[in-house]
Amino acid sequence: MPHKPSQDLGRVTSRKSHGSNSSSSDGGSETQEVHNSPTVGRREEANVLRARCLVALILLLATTGVATAANLLVKQQDRSDFENKFVAYATEIVTVSRARANQFYNALDSFASSIGGQAAAENALMNTSWPFYRIPEWSVQAEKVARLTGVDNPDIGVAHIVQEDERDQWKRFATQQNPLWYQESIESEGYTDFTAQELVNLTVPFIHFYDPENGLQPTPVTRPGESLPLFQAYPVGLFPGNSVMLTNHDSLLTSPQTEEIYQITKATRRPTLVYTRIESDTGATFPGSLIMQPIFNGANTRAYGRKVVAVIIVRLPWLDYFKNVLAEGEDGIVVVVESVCPNNVREDGNGNLPDSFRNIVTYQVDGPNAVMLGDADLHDPQYDALGVSEVFVDLVSDQSELPEGSCVPLVTLHMYPSAQLEGSFQTNNDTIYTVMVIGIFVFTSLVFLLYDFSVGRRQRTVMNRVVQQDRIVSDVFPTAIRDRLYENQAKQKMNRIGVEADDRPSGFDETFYDRSNTIGSAPLADLFPSVTVVFADLVGFTAWSSAREPHQVFILLETIYGAFDKLAFRHSVFKVETVGDCYVAAAGLPEPTDDHAVVACRFARECLKKMKDVTLKLE
Repeated sequence: MPHKPSQDLGRVTSRKSHGSNSSSSDGGSETQEVHNSPTVGRREEANVLRARCLVALILLLATTGVATAANLLVKQQDRSDFENKFVAYATEIVTVSRARANQFYNALDSFASSIGGQAAAENALMNTSWPFYRIPEWSVQAEKVARLTGVDNPDIGVAHIVQEDERDQWKRFATQQNPLWYQESIESEGYTDFTAQELVNLTVPFIHFYDPENGLQPTPVTRPGESLPLFQAYPVGLFPGNSVMLTNHDSLLTSPQTEEIYQITKATRRPTLVYTRIESDTGATFPGSLIMQPIFNGANTRAYGRKVVAVIIVRLPWLDYFKNVLAEGEDGIVVVVESVCPNNVREDGNGNLPDSFRNIVTYQVDGPNAVMLGDADLHDPQYDALGVSEVFVDLVSDQSELPEGSCVPLVTLHMYPSAQLEGSFQTNNDTIYTVMVIGIFVFTSLVFLLYDFSVGRRQRTVMNRVVQQDRIVSDVFPTAIRDRLYENQAKQKMNRIGVEADDRPSGFDETFYDRSNTIGSAPLADLFPSVTVVFADLVGFTAWSSAREPHQVFILLETIYGAFDKLAFRHSVFKVETVGDCYVAAAGLPEPTDDHAVVACRFARECLKKMKDVTLKLE
């Protein structure tokens, strides 16, 4: 089934009109100048040059605008990533630190309840009572609580409430029991600095305090009322900065704050904390919390009628709360810890809290490590808007339970990013994307220039051809006739604007159309310069039909041509005619299409396939 090339269908007819032989007027000369092909060409070249300059300016402005926008967007994305990551880090610090604190306070409460229960059972069996009770396996139990603090070496001790008339009996009790729990703790902890007897020798045997007026010598407590001597401690040994054991030291005389939180603990029957400074082995002090947990004369803590008989005292440095919270590489989080009274009981006349009731310390968390920056709010003010604040510890839910004039501080964490953290999110992506955008526009500009050069060459070729045609016209026709041709051509173009432009077939040849109307007559037929004609012949049909009955030939042709008709309808192909065993169709008319050749090829291919299917069925 051969595919034959396209041919022009139709024809253009014209009638010859008669005109005068008079010369052109001044208006005709002007028309000649306006519509003379070289003049039009120069004017169009100027228009094209202006269009080129405009496109170049648009490309330049677009490049600058898009590159700037890309740069800003990438920087904004980096900033957004930085802020979101900081919030995630801050949330993780609060969650982990608060979970550790809650776990520790729960363990401390359970520890106190366990001690109270053990003491009640043993005292009933041995006919003894508080405060004359030694906690068995003290170091083992205290070590379990210490592991839950998240602190490497917390200081945990138990202080018994001793009445004034029990002090002498306490001295005898402590002298008898100290060697026992010293030896037990040394064996449990693997302590090797001193033996139990050496620790006994370093122990003051009576309830005492260190009197500044007596050269900080251990002085017996003689004041009326209760005493709170420290008894068992973990870890065993000398406290940093001390040359003697703190056993039997009256905790109520350590500082006014210690006595205050003791009174709060008894009144609220809840754990209480206060800001303190913790001394290290090197003599340096670090901010932390002094926590008191009440022990009752029974296992049911805070039950009605239960009496506070002792307290567990824990000293925790704040720094250790922020260690091993973040992963390696998650650096530069500034944590400001603020311990302040939530009420105004300690405000001065100007509404300000004294420094002793408002304590602020700044730390920086770098992955699993943390360092103290100073005893003040040292975060960078430029990150104030990104600050995240969360309550860290709030042990008193009802301030009305406190004794008048007392204060339980509220510990709050204020977290801020640092320049170090922001710097880790500053990438070169903004520069990379800016260069990429500029590169794309440069490539686009080069393509435009190449295209413009190609179009320019084509326009020059067309212009040269038009000039040559103009010369031929000038050679063939006299000047007056040529001028009238230009004038008629201009008038016809003006009359056709907005009317015939939409009705012309696609790919219409303007030059041919205009010159076919030079004498003013209208065309009698349409011209379709771009169509594809398909001729389909049945190979061997003559030999086959000569050996068949007429109705068999009719059925074959009717079936095949019917199938072809459906395909033609589906592909919008115009069926021209059928002549014997020849099927003639055309693509591109009556509605012109740019892809007429493609349509014709697809139609022909499906005709071949359909021919095979039909012949198989007819067999």
